[in-house]
Amino acid sequence: MGENNWKGEVMLIFLVLIFLLLILLSFPISSILAFLSIFPGIVLSEFPTGAAYSIRGMIGGSDSFLLLAIPMFILSGVIMTKGKISEKLFNIFAYYLGRYKAGLPCAAIITCLFYSAISGSAPATTAAVGSMLIPLLVDLGYDKSLVTALIATSGGLGVIIPPSIPFILYGNATDTGVANMFKAGIIPGFLIAMVLILITIIQLKFDKNTDDGQRIQFQIHLREEGFLKLLKEGIWALLAPVIVLGSIYSGFASPTESAVISVFYALFVSGFVYKSVRVKDLKIIFLDTIRIYAPILFLLAAAIAFSRTLTILQVPQQVVSWVEMNLHSQVLILLFIHLFLFIVGMVMDTGASILILGPILMPVVESVGINPVHFGIMMIINLAIGFVTPPVGVNLYVASGISGLNIQIIAKKTVPYVFGFMIALIILICVPQLCLL
Repeated sequence: MGENNWKGEVMLIFLVLIFLLLILLSFPISSILAFLSIFPGIVLSEFPTGAAYSIRGMIGGSDSFLLLAIPMFILSGVIMTKGKISEKLFNIFAYYLGRYKAGLPCAAIITCLFYSAISGSAPATTAAVGSMLIPLLVDLGYDKSLVTALIATSGGLGVIIPPSIPFILYGNATDTGVANMFKAGIIPGFLIAMVLILITIIQLKFDKNTDDGQRIQFQIHLREEGFLKLLKEGIWALLAPVIVLGSIYSGFASPTESAVISVFYALFVSGFVYKSVRVKDLKIIFLDTIRIYAPILFLLAAAIAFSRTLTILQVPQQVVSWVEMNLHSQVLILLFIHLFLFIVGMVMDTGASILILGPILMPVVESVGINPVHFGIMMIINLAIGFVTPPVGVNLYVASGISGLNIQIIAKKTVPYVFGFMIALIILICVPQLCLL
C-alpha cells in the first residue's frame, strides 16, 4: 500500500513537470492531456490507464446527451453572426444612449451582454460585436485603443451570461445541474456589465479628445429612423435569449433541447425575417461550426480521460488533504483558489481549466460548505478574466485582428476593466445570494 502511494506521488510529480514543459513548448492542450492520460500506463505496467483504457474513456465520456448542447449553441451563434444580429441590437440601445458622451460605448457593452445570450462564447461575442462596432465607434470619434479594449473585455460576458458553453462543461464535469448554472449566471452577468459601464463613464468623463460631432450626426440618423422601426428590426434578436432561457426555466425543454430550438429560431430569423442568410450560406455556416467545435470536442474527450487518470492517482483526495492541513479557514481557502485560478486563466484555455480543475477543486469547496453552483460561477468569472490577460488572452488576439492594434496596447487599456471584473467577483464572493436566487 505504501509503495503504491509512493509510486502515485512520484507519477503525479512527473505528470505536472511534463505538463508544464509541453505547455512551454506550445503543444496543443488537448494533445497534452491525451498523452498524459496514457503516460502512467506506459511507465507502470500495473497502472490501469493504458492507451485502450484512455480511448474508451474519451469515447464514452464525450457520448453525452447534455454535451450535445455545445455544438447546437455554437451553430445557433454562427447563424446569428451571419445574420448580423449584433447591428440590430446595438441600434436599439444606441437610440436612447447615443445622446450621452459615453452612451455609445455603453451601448456596445449592453450589446455584448445580449449577444452573449446568443453565442455562449467569449471569442465569438468579441468577433461578432467587435467586427461591427470597433470600426463604427472609431469613425464616430472614440479612441481606437479604448474601444478595442472595451469590446475585448465585454466579450468575456459570453461565458457568464447563459447559455454559456463553460457552464455546460462545468455542469458535466462536476455533476452540477446545467439549468441551475444558467439561472445563476444572469445576475452576475448584469452586475459585471454595470461595473464595466460605470468604468467607461468615468474614463470618458475626463476624456477631452473625443469628437462629439460624428456621434451627434449618428444620433440624428437613428432619430430619423425612429424607435419603432429600430425595435421592429431588433425585436427578433431581443427575443432569442428569452425563448432559449425561457424554455429551460419553464421546464418546457432541457438545455440540449433548448439548444436545438435556438438553431431553428436562428434559421427562421436570419433566413425569413432579416433575409441575411440564404440556402447557399448553410454550407459555410456548417463548416464554421465544425471548425469551432472540433477542437472543443477533442479537448473534452482528452480532458475526460485525463480526469480519470487523476482520479486513479487520488489527486482530488490529496488536494483536499493538503488544504485541510495548511489552510484553516474558508476565507484563506477561497483566496488561495481564486489566486490559483487567476494565474491558470492567464496561461490555459478556459474549457481545459474547467474540465481539469473542476473535479479536483469540487471536493475542496464542498468540504468547507461552499455551494457548487456558487463556486462554479466564481470559477468561470475568474477564468473569464484570462480572455484579456496575456499570454493566452484569446479576446485580445480577436480584437487585435479587427482593429489592427498591437496586443500590448490593447492589454494596457483593459487594466481598468480587469479591475472591474475583480470588483464584481469580490461582490459575488461576499454575497453568494446573488448567484443563488
